[in-house]
Amino acid sequence: MDFGILIIAGAIILFFIILFTVVPIGLWVSAIAAGVRVPLVSLVAMRLRRVAPARIILPLIKADKAGIDVTQDQLEAHHLAGGNVNRVVDALIAADKARIALPFDRAAAIDLAGRDVLDAVKVSVNPRVIQTPNVSAVAKDGIELISTARVTVRANLERLVGGAGEETIIARVGEGIVSSIGSTETHKRVLENPDLISKTVLAKGLDAGTAFEILSIDIADVNVGRNIGAELQTDQAEADKRVAQAKAEERRAMAVAVEQENRAHVEAMRAKVVEAEAQVPLAIADAFRAGNLGVMDYYNLQNIESDTGMRRNIAKATDAEDDG
Repeated sequence: MDFGILIIAGAIILFFIILFTVVPIGLWVSAIAAGVRVPLVSLVAMRLRRVAPARIILPLIKADKAGIDVTQDQLEAHHLAGGNVNRVVDALIAADKARIALPFDRAAAIDLAGRDVLDAVKVSVNPRVIQTPNVSAVAKDGIELISTARVTVRANLERLVGGAGEETIIARVGEGIVSSIGSTETHKRVLENPDLISKTVLAKGLDAGTAFEILSIDIADVNVGRNIGAELQTDQAEADKRVAQAKAEERRAMAVAVEQENRAHVEAMRAKVVEAEAQVPLAIADAFRAGNLGVMDYYNLQNIESDTGMRRNIAKATDAEDDG
């Protein structure tokens, strides 16, 4: 008899253990105490759908106490889609307290898009300051200016899904700074009035298509860099010098080629003269054999040639004395 009572008691205890494990009675009691009506069957159904009831019921209680109109089905559907239910509810509460219109569907979409919806609401309430890196730009007078800017932005909840992030804002502001400095006639004007850059950049509507609204752009620092114009002129002068040297070398090579060609021509002419002079004795011998030239004629020819040579030597000596 005692053994049967122990079996019954053990079975009852096991039943209650399984019951409290499958059915979150404590969570159901907490919801009832908070004034949130949650059917016990729905909690069991969550267990069967492998959804932790605490991840749905506790945010639901929080939203109900804050006066946020959300349903259990909405929270469970968002959880099953991979969203962070607790963060979405916190964002809805923060937006409601700040008098910012943020429907649940939009908050859920922002969360599912991978953005921190609670941080977005905070940035919408308390604008964030983005510090740009050093931006180098060159004014029209060739002087480089290195500047940094502080961009004050506010999250735009309507464009947060699909809108560009902070990197795009930084890139666009940097591009605007480069364009603004590059359009100024002298770098001194930028140094005297840096707000010209911020006004020009702010007027371009750089926040279009982004998840932020630019409130202000403040130039934090402007430093003078290198004289890019002078460096470019120096490089151009060096390039022109090399071109001129190349052309001079080309002309020298052409002159050397012409000179060598003239020398070759002179040598060819000399060879022809030598060849012609070599034919003279042969012609004289032929004239002797043919009887066209006598011995006396030959002697007269030698005398004439000697006299011509003597006169040529006298003329050279006279020219040398005149040059001396």
